[in-house]
Parts: sequence; structure tokens; C-alpha cells
Amino acid sequence: MSPRFDYFVIFAEMRTGSNLLESNLNAYDGLQCHGEAFNPIFIGYPNKTEILGITQSMRDADPLRLIATIREHSEGLGGFRLFHDHDSRAIDHCLNDPRCAKIILNRNPAESYVSLKIAQETGQWKLTNVKRRRDAKARFDAAEFDAHVSALQEFQRKLMRQLQLTGQTGFYIGYDDLNELDILNGLARFLGCETQLETLETQLKIQNPEPLSDKVSNFDDMARALAGEDRFNLTRTPDFEPRRGPAVPKFITGARAPLMFMPMPSGPTDEVTAWLAALDGVAPEALPTQLKQKDLRHWMRSTAGHRSFTVLRHPVARAHAAFCQRILHPGPQSFDAIRRVMRNFHKLPIPGNGPDDSYDRRAHHAAFLAYLDIIKANLRGQTSFRVDPNWATQTAVLQGFGGFRLPDQILREDELGSALPALAARLGYEAGTAAGAEDDTPFALAEIYDPEIESSVADIYQKDYVEFGFGPWA
Repeated sequence: MSPRFDYFVIFAEMRTGSNLLESNLNAYDGLQCHGEAFNPIFIGYPNKTEILGITQSMRDADPLRLIATIREHSEGLGGFRLFHDHDSRAIDHCLNDPRCAKIILNRNPAESYVSLKIAQETGQWKLTNVKRRRDAKARFDAAEFDAHVSALQEFQRKLMRQLQLTGQTGFYIGYDDLNELDILNGLARFLGCETQLETLETQLKIQNPEPLSDKVSNFDDMARALAGEDRFNLTRTPDFEPRRGPAVPKFITGARAPLMFMPMPSGPTDEVTAWLAALDGVAPEALPTQLKQKDLRHWMRSTAGHRSFTVLRHPVARAHAAFCQRILHPGPQSFDAIRRVMRNFHKLPIPGNGPDDSYDRRAHHAAFLAYLDIIKANLRGQTSFRVDPNWATQTAVLQGFGGFRLPDQILREDELGSALPALAARLGYEAGTAAGAEDDTPFALAEIYDPEIESSVADIYQKDYVEFGFGPWA
């Protein structure tokens, strides 16, 4: 038994070489792999009825019992293979168990897809005698391949994230590494096995060693379909924005109306709050807020038919509001410490005591563009001050809401004239729309807006433009 691990798992997929890897591991004294122990169709291997006395029905009723049996009764360090579509209870247990050694096997998705198609066509899933090899060609299907890759990527993301969250590491190995004796011996050492092999297992043979062009009947279609694939994810925008909490104390419920408003920072919060208060004829400050999660859950349980909503604002208007309300004007609403950092370190060209007679429209335009450059750096992790919710992406704020609950409805500021009355009517209220947001001071956005501002904001908040379909502000 390994001093570090009680058992091991090979996280793999069909046609990634997991049979060959298992065969090689079983050649080491002190290692015993039991096949696909949690395959939903069979247990261990096709036509096998049990693993160490545990039948398939016993496994399905209690998957942890089989894991315990493999851990305690294998010949040496026991293990098994797990694929993305195997029993999720076993996957989650192994991922969270630091005494489980994780081996993560990968293969080029195009290769594994073609190999899978050929195996499905020939019915030959293993090859031990090349004279019995069955020939066939795969037919590429773009939609099927996309689903294949998506499933693989989603599983790999899950593995990586859970290992990060639990402070664990895995032994990553590629399909092309399976013939490397030194790498296999390194894997054995990772598992705590003192045995080292002199030669590799040779019983299993590579089934389809030809290039892809010889294995796919419509290879030209495959080449055209994959020409647009971003194999190295070159077009991905790096995301260094921190994950946000749900900000529950900012949520506002109706006085009697079964509505929960989840304000978007630097959105039309005051206007929507006033509308919500007017439903029940109370002042906005009378509405329940600063509630804790348990208070809101109690409200949700006791308020039949409740609805929650938030309001998105166009990124240009929201960025300008955040600049004017939190940075430009010193005072109670301003983030004075961040304001000083922006002025003194990042050289934001705004007056120390706030806008004065010398601060004209041209100066405001220049200051807003400079502010946007600073926020761009902030969202990319290049500044010393926090990523505040007032200029975080609305996508990140919404994801944070999901830590408590996602809103039932996501409204748009420019649609409130019809959206809010419709929302009230569904709850039996007759109500007008919210008042329009007041212009920012000292200059309204319309006074300085131009293509340069639009381009700068679109670059910073590309995620919101894409996620929510925003077009140019004007």
C-alpha cells in the first residue's frame, strides 16, 4: 500500500488508451486495476459479473462499498478507470478524497473521435493480434464531433477545478506517452510503487496507426469543418476578474408586493426602488433591505408567488455613472481611497476637490477615457485596488447573485417603460413605470459620447456585450 494513497483512479474517456495504460499498470507488482468499475452497462469489463465479490446491483445500490472493497482487498494498491459518463457519485467521491491518486489521461479529441467511430463500425475495441484487425473508415459528422469535444472539455474543466479547490494534484499523461517506459515508471513512483519495469506490456496493439487522412472517408469535409476551430483558444479573452458573492444585503423586497429587486451596482437602483415603493404607497427608505440570507429565505418561504428581478444597464452608461458617482465627485458616495490612487498613481486627470469652473466638457471626455484605461487594467488584475461591483462586469455580478439565487427576470433599462408595468400587472398591481434616470453630472453622457468611448467600453466589457447582446449606446 502506498504511504500517500489508498487507491487510484484513471480519469479517461473511450479511445484514449486507457486499456493500454491499465495493462501496463497491472504489470507492476503491487498495482491492480479493475477496469471500468463504474460503467453503467457492466462492472469492470464486458461479460464480467463482479469485482472482488461486489456485483453490479450491489455497486449500483452503494458505490462507496465497491470503492472500499477495491481499497481494502486488492493485491497491492487497487484502482479503476472512470469516464465522464460513469456513476457521478463515484466521480465526486474520488475527486474529493485526497487518499485517492488521480491519473488523468488525455488524447487529441480528433484522434479519439475517429478511433471511436472505427470501433463502433468494426465492433473491435481491443487488438491483441494484428492478423485479426478489422478495417473500416470513420465518417466525420461535425455536430457529433462538437458534442464529443464539448463533453471532454467539460469533464476536464471539472477535474481541474475540483483539484484546485481541494488543493490536490494529479498525474497527467497523454496517449503518446503510453509507449514511454520512463514515463510509466515515473507514474508507478507517483503511486508509491517501488517496482520498475524493464520493458513495456506488448500484448495490446495500436489498432489504427494510420494518419487521420487515411482513416476518415470524408476527410476533406473534416478538414474544412475544423479549419475554423480555434485549437489553441487564441481568441479567448483572459479573465482575471474575481468571482463575486451574492451581495444579499443590497437586495430590496416590496413592502407588501411579492417582489425582490436585486440591484445591479451603478444601475438605475434609485429609480427602480422608488417604483417598487410606490406599488404599496410607501417611501423608498421604508422598503426592507440589509437583510441576511436566512431573512430572505424566510421571506421567500412565506411569500407565495414571489418574483425576483434585476435590471441591466448599457455598459457605456453604467461605466459613465460609476465614474461620475464613485470617482469624479468626492463625498459620501465616492470611493475616496481609490480616487486618490487613481489620481496620484494612475494620473487620472480630475480636480482634487471635484469639478470646478475649469473642468469643461473636453476635460470630462479626456478624464472619462483615462478612467476607462484604469478600469481596463483593474479588471485584468494589473492594479492594487479592488475590483468593485460598480465597475465589475454585469456578467460577474449576475453569477454572484447565483450564489444565493438567480433572478427570475433580467430586465433592460431601456425597456423598463413596458417591462415594469407588465411585471406589476402579473402580480395584480396597477402601476406606472419608473422615472427615468437623471443625467450624470457635471456632464451628461450624451454630451461627450463618441466612437472612441464606445470602442473603449466595448473592449473592456466585451463579455457583457456578447452575453447580453448590447449594441452601440447611441
